Amino acid sequence: MSEIEYVTFDQVDVEDFIAIVNEEALRAHLIDHPFFDRSSLRMWIEDKIRVDAIRGCRIRAVYINGVVAGWCGIQTDKDGFELAIVISQRFWGFGISIFKSLLSWAKEEGHKEVLFHLLDSRPAYKALTKIATKVHKTKLLGRNFTTYYIPVG
Repeated sequence: MSEIEYVTFDQVDVEDFIAIVNEEALRAHLIDHPFFDRSSLRMWIEDKIRVDAIRGCRIRAVYINGVVAGWCGIQTDKDGFELAIVISQRFWGFGISIFKSLLSWAKEEGHKEVLFHLLDSRPAYKALTKIATKVHKTKLLGRNFTTYYIPVG
């Protein structure tokens, strides 16, 4: 069985992480942004550390069997708090386990509901629609998303 470990970003090695965040298959499902270099990735990591310090947020790097796989977390959103899961294509089969961890964290943080935005490059997910209290199309940073309102509890 695979081991998933969640690590604070102050423990992340930029060199290990840069290949993940610049992976083409992953970027296809994210908002367009320039490729990271060491400097821009350090700044991005510092920003995630700041977000992690906000009450109700929790941002972590994800390691699977000791290998950096990506990142996940609960972060602020204009409508409340959102879940984020950004992992290498190599580890996409672990998304459900990570999602369940995020819902557990949301409960620990006292959230009643969280949002989950998926870029329109992703298919509709019947399982998410089934558990969501509301699903609608959202435009964020010039891109179209499907937003799922997920009850916590």
